Amino acid sequence: MRIAVASEGKEVSMHFGHCEGFWVFDVEEKEIKNSTFLPNPGHRPGFLPEFLKDKGVDCVISGGMGMSAIELFNSYGIDVITGAKGEAVEVVKKYLEGTLISSNNPCQEHKHGNHHH
Repeated sequence: MRIAVASEGKEVSMHFGHCEGFWVFDVEEKEIKNSTFLPNPGHRPGFLPEFLKDKGVDCVISGGMGMSAIELFNSYGIDVITGAKGEAVEVVKKYLEGTLISSNNPCQEHKHGNHHH
């Protein structure tokens, strides 16, 4: 299984499309075997779900995400967890333990240009 976490440094990003990049964790038998940081290649509608699908991602974790991205991930058979907070590695461990709860509340507002970080 491969899990991608939208991140700012080591922390989960609140803004999926505008995150610094993605920590990608390779998991076998509920144990993290490897992690790699992929810089965000740029935000364009529909691009990031396909980018992560092409990287073999099975699950995406983020603080917040727009509905169109969630729907695209779902159409690719990729699980989406939103509302996550904290360090990426700790969030993945909670997910693997079954204790990470998704808010499933998509972001309604998009502030492009002057987004807050």
